[in-house]
Amino acid sequence: MRVVVEGYLQMIQAVITRLSTQSTTIKGWCVTVTAALLGFGVNATSVMVSVVAFYVVLVFAFLDGYYLGLERAHRALYRLAADEKVEPWSFAIQRPGVREVLRAMCSPSIALLYGASLAATTAVSVSVALK
Repeated sequence: MRVVVEGYLQMIQAVITRLSTQSTTIKGWCVTVTAALLGFGVNATSVMVSVVAFYVVLVFAFLDGYYLGLERAHRALYRLAADEKVEPWSFAIQRPGVREVLRAMCSPSIALLYGASLAATTAVSVSVALK
């Protein structure tokens, strides 16, 4: 029975690792897309490019929060499986709702990166508007 539980735990851990990797990929894409938009936005005559960059950052932040919420749900499942309080091979988790996603967005790993990105997009928007 212990071999079954170990295999189950390894499978859950693999899912957690994939979610963490996706979160890192999202952060990289956010920085890349935002930098490109802001680079173009600094030379633009309209603040629309900077406004688009602002919303792009918000979308990436929400998506990253969703992945972190899923990761937390799988970590809770892992703890239950390790204590053998759940049926082996069950992946019955609650998808994170808006509240869990917003709570995850307050995580330092998300709040610092996306907060700085939002501050940068706001600064570029203001500088373009004042031209």
